[in-house]
Parts: sequence; C-alpha cells; structure tokens
Amino acid sequence: MIAPETLSRWQSALPFWISFLLVPLIWVTASLGGWWLLLVPVSTWWVFAVLDRLTGLNLENADPDTPDDDLRWYILLTKAWVPVQFLTLYGLIWYATRAGHLDSIERVALFFGVGILTGTIGINYSHELMHQKGRFERWLGDILLAMVLYSHFRSEHLLVHHRYVGTPRDPVTARYNEGFHRFYPRVLRQSLLSAFRAERQKLARKDLPWTDLSNPFWRYWALQGGMLSLAFIIGGWSGLALFLIQAGTAIWQLELVNYVEHYGLTRKHLGDGKYEHVHPRHSWNAAHKASNWLLINLQRHSDHHYKPDRRFPLLQNHDEEAAPQLPYGYPVMTIAAMIPPLWRRVMNPRVRAWRRQYYPEITDWKPYNKARNPMPR
Repeated sequence: MIAPETLSRWQSALPFWISFLLVPLIWVTASLGGWWLLLVPVSTWWVFAVLDRLTGLNLENADPDTPDDDLRWYILLTKAWVPVQFLTLYGLIWYATRAGHLDSIERVALFFGVGILTGTIGINYSHELMHQKGRFERWLGDILLAMVLYSHFRSEHLLVHHRYVGTPRDPVTARYNEGFHRFYPRVLRQSLLSAFRAERQKLARKDLPWTDLSNPFWRYWALQGGMLSLAFIIGGWSGLALFLIQAGTAIWQLELVNYVEHYGLTRKHLGDGKYEHVHPRHSWNAAHKASNWLLINLQRHSDHHYKPDRRFPLLQNHDEEAAPQLPYGYPVMTIAAMIPPLWRRVMNPRVRAWRRQYYPEITDWKPYNKARNPMPR
C-alpha cells in the first residue's frame, strides 16, 4: 500500500508529466500522415494556449528548502525523458525512411513536429539537468543537447548568459526594438563564439590551451558526431536530412523562448564596466498554469535567474511588484515574437513601463539598446 505522503507527492508532480503524452501522439500522427501531422505543433502552441486560459494562473509557491528526497518524482521526470526522446527520435527516423504512405513533404512535416518535441521539451529538460551539481544529470543534459546539435548551449548558458544577462555582453538578451528575425541570426553566431571563448578563457586561467582534452567542446563534438552518424546508419542520407530538420526546428524553438525571456530588460550600468546584481526584475515572469506544466516552470524565469540552483518545482512566482509579467504564456508569446509589428505593439509599452517603474532616474536608454559584441576578445 502506498503511503499517503508518497501518494500526495506523486499527485503534485503528475501534471508536469503531461509532456510524455506528446510521444504517443507523434507516433499516431506518423502512422496516419496527411494533415494529422499538424497535431503536435497545434498541441504545443494552440492547445496549451487554450488550456492556459481555462486553468488560469498558479500564484502558489513551494517551500524553497524542500529536500531532494521529497522531489523524486520531479527529478525522475527529466531523467526519464532522455531515453524516451532518444528512442522516439531514432525510432521515427527508422520508421519514416521506410514508410510508404509518407511522401517527402509529410516526412519533413513529421520531423518539424519532432523538432517541436526535442526543442520545447528536450532542450528545456536539458536546461534543468545542466544546472544540477551531479555529474550524471549534467551528462544527461549533454546527451539531449547533442540530439539537436546545440551542445555549446551548456557552456554559453552557464558561463555567459547567467553572468552577463541584461547587459550588452550577453548575446541572448534581446535588445529593445530588436525583432526576432534580426535577433536569431545574431544569437546563433554570437552564442557559439562566446561559448567557445568562455571555455578558452577558463582554460587559460589554468595555463592550459583550448586544445586541452578538458575542454568540453571535445565532448560536445564527439556526442554530436555520434548522433549524426547514428541517424545516417539508421536512415541513410534521408535519415540524416530528417535529423537535421528536427535539430534546426529545436534550435529555432529554443531561441524563440530566449528572445521572449529577457526582451528589452537590462541591468543598470554602475560604471567601469560593472552592472548591478541580477534581480527578478531582469526576466519576464509568467504564472500561466498549463504551459508551466509543459515547460516545467520555465516561465518562472525571474526566479531562475535570481536563484539558478533551484530545481524547477521550487521556483518561486514573483508578483508584478518584483518582476515584469508577460500578458500570456510562452505558447502565445513565441507566436507573437514571429510577427515583429505585433510583438512591438504588445511588448514595447510594457518595456517602457518597466523602465519607469524600476529605473526612473535613467533618462537616456540608447546605450542599453545597442547589440554590441557580447564578449571581449
């Protein structure tokens, strides 16, 4: 018989397991083909937008001092996704390259949907795993990132983004009035360069060259090479092409979210190249319940940057006095980000209100709007 306390913990974690329902869904759409292939994108964007409307906001906060022993169902969630994603990705490559009922366009549509899974869920779970102290969890995060050819995200996120968020030295902080279609190519280039530069500088402080085997980029390249090779072994050139389609889609999904998370928010410059400490007000917060289930509380991003070592069930919601609030959850906001005039209409007044609320003493914001080189050479 299950103890009442154990049952209660399992029930509280259960809504966050909703992402696993997308796995049988994508297999069903693969078997049906045609317009059914749109179900996964529709589910992650539109269905969860509707669910957010129906379920409302979650303003409650868990005890941030809850021990890991009480979070086992939450921790298992992110670990279990790794083999599930691996088998789904490569199983579908095997299936799609041999399925006679799928034409070329349907295969592309199918792996666009796979990329929605590996980006919306997989990269998000890797983000949770890379922040943990245990080597096993961090390795699992590396495996997820290798499946989308974005392994350097770990170095960029931990060494650059968290340190320089809200400053011109962070490539991921979207500048005020910078549309997503300008942000995206910039961040692809600058994130890779800044991640490599940060690891090189880290090694230089130990008097080691970048070629030293302790440079995690060797691990990144080896894992990514292994994932590409496996796709080719299973599906040939077609399988490799489908793998690249899902990887590109996943990266696009990640950077859409990155764009939304910090758009127009900057830390105050204190002089001599120094900036104020990171506070909840330097990230957009969203308390929408259903999309936070899907994204394991990623939308409580204000608290994540304030306390990066907190596991996702312990992230705190900050009210409008402490952090700026998004009008909708990420499913709606990422779609809006793809339409720059709509995005500016919705978000620019909110950024200006944020400036008046937190920094009324700053009258010239032009230096904060420039997208300069993120890292010194």
